[in-house]
Formats: sequence, structure tokens, C-alpha cells
Amino acid sequence: MFESVQGLLDEHDAIQAQLGDPAVYADQRLARKLGRRSAQLNGIVEAYHKWHAIQDDLAAAKEMASEDPEFAAEVPELEAALESAAAKLRRLLIPRDPDDARNVILEVKGGEGGDEAALFAGDLLRMYTRYAESRGWKTELISATESDLGGYKDVQMAVKGSSNDPAEGVYARLKFEGGVHRVQRVPVTESQGRIHTSAAGVLVLPEVDEPEELEINQNDLKIDVYRSSGPGGQSVNTTDSAVRITHLPTGIVVAMQNEKSQLQNREAGMRVLRARILAHQQEQIDAENSAQRKSQIRTMDRSERIRTYNYPENRIADHRTGYKAYNLDQVMNGDLEPVIQSAIEMDEQARLDAIGD
Repeated sequence: MFESVQGLLDEHDAIQAQLGDPAVYADQRLARKLGRRSAQLNGIVEAYHKWHAIQDDLAAAKEMASEDPEFAAEVPELEAALESAAAKLRRLLIPRDPDDARNVILEVKGGEGGDEAALFAGDLLRMYTRYAESRGWKTELISATESDLGGYKDVQMAVKGSSNDPAEGVYARLKFEGGVHRVQRVPVTESQGRIHTSAAGVLVLPEVDEPEELEINQNDLKIDVYRSSGPGGQSVNTTDSAVRITHLPTGIVVAMQNEKSQLQNREAGMRVLRARILAHQQEQIDAENSAQRKSQIRTMDRSERIRTYNYPENRIADHRTGYKAYNLDQVMNGDLEPVIQSAIEMDEQARLDAIGD
């Protein structure tokens, strides 16, 4: 059982030796990569040693059980503990998404429902911001197009964590948020008090750590500049500060106009473009790996309905996992962890089932 662990134990020892060498830190990219891998392996190493120790204790208890009733009484407890430790180790050995430790760029776009959809998009952004705060993450608004009544037609926010542990990574926890979020409530614009249904689309992109990590040929880019429209200060409608970047090989288009200078908008646009290209590459890998595709419940598609927020009943329901609770007010205030955990557990179980097939 767990024959594959020995190779991971050896890898962990080798990484610890490398991290103990001061020369490694001259290459910050390498040091960061080793730190992340070490954090991922730490949990496996600790879980394996615990499982092995319980296994030894159980063998000793069984050996002494015939001579000492106290040892005999310990056997059922140790068997249960061994089963629990084995289950934890088995889950830790599930192959992780290579992007789990990354930060993310989260996009929310108002969908069907006009002004009400834009207001809901704003509510979702606030929910994610509060959730990020609860986990000690930092948020940064990259781009936003506000609606006339408040909320956002389209908004992009970067979310940054500080843990090297992939299980605690920002992408590991937010990647299941991609898709259509449907809201049922009485709009502020509705005088008759009727419940309306509208929606907002969410897209979660793993962010590239450094520009050098994802090389983009400048000849593959088409860059157009134009005049900004909407909020943005004195430069709006007076200079060509807005930037539209098209990546010709993939057809991915990013437009930025929130910053006052063309250079700032270009830098912000390239940041989002790298994230979208990285996600595009991962989509292609997933498409080639049918087992992985079956085990994933995340989506890069805003058209897939994943969740309903019912305000009159104070109910939240996730259509993929079957999760349902009547604490929508708390969820919208950032208490999102149980909902996210239901998606993580479902994904882990699907991955376990795929390994067993």
C-alpha cells in the first residue's frame, strides 16, 4: 500500500537539501518553485509518517493483546485511526492541478437582467472581496466598467495569497467559481415587488507569476489604441490612452481603459492577457486528458449555470454539488467557505474514483 510514497519522500529530502543551499536563492524563480513543491510534499510526508506510526502501534498492540487486556482494548481504536490516516494520505496523493498555488484574476460580468444583473455583479465582487479578506488575501481592482445604477457591467480583480501550499492556494479555492451565477430577488427598480431572475458570469484565471514565465512573441500581438470613455479623470476622451491587445494565434482580445496612461493600460492588459493564454493552454491539456476532464467540476465557460442565490428564501444552492443552505445573507458577506469546500470535496472524490478505475 502507498508504494509510490517512497519516491515522494526522496524528492522531499532532495528539495530540503537544495533549499538549505544559499546559492539557490540567487535564482528567485527557482527558489519559489522549490518552496511551493516543498510545501505540497510536506503534507504528504507528515501524513505518511503518521500512517506508518499508527501501523506500527497497531501491530504492537495486536502482538501484546493476548497478554494484556489494555493492549487488546486499543486495537479497535488504532484500526479506526489507521483507516482515517490512510484516507487522508490517499487524498493527499491525488494529483493536484498544477495551477493550484497560483494567484488569480477574477472577472465578473453582468449577464441577462440589465441594471439588476450589474448590481448583482457588484454584489458578487463584494462577496469575493470579503471572502479574500477572511483568508488574509489581498485584492486589487484591475479594470471596471460601472453601470448607471451602480454595480458593474464588467470588472476584473486580482486576488493574491501568501501560502506556498497548493491546497491553500488562491486558485485552488476559487477555481470552482467559474460559470453563471443566477440571482432571484426583487430588483430595486421594481415598483410592483415582483421577483426577477438575472445572472452574472464569473471567470477565474490563474495568474502568471512573472512575465518571463510565459513568453509572448511581440509579433503575435496586434495593439490598437483609442480614446477612453466613462470614468477615469481628465484624460478621458482627450487622449488615446485606452488599449486593445489581440493575441493573433489564439484570437484572445483584452481591452483596458481604466488607467490614465497608455503605458499603464498596456501593462494591465498584458497581465490579463498572460492569464488568459495560460488558461487557454490548460484547457487544451484538459481536452487531451479525458480522465482529468471527467474529474473536474470547474469551468472556464461563463455559460454553465453553477449556482442560484434566492433572496426571498435566503437560500443558496450549488447545482453541481447539491449543496444547499439558508444563510445567503452570510454567504454574500463573505462566508463562502462551506460552499467552496463542497466543490473541493466533490472534485477530490471524482479524482479518487478516476484513479480507482
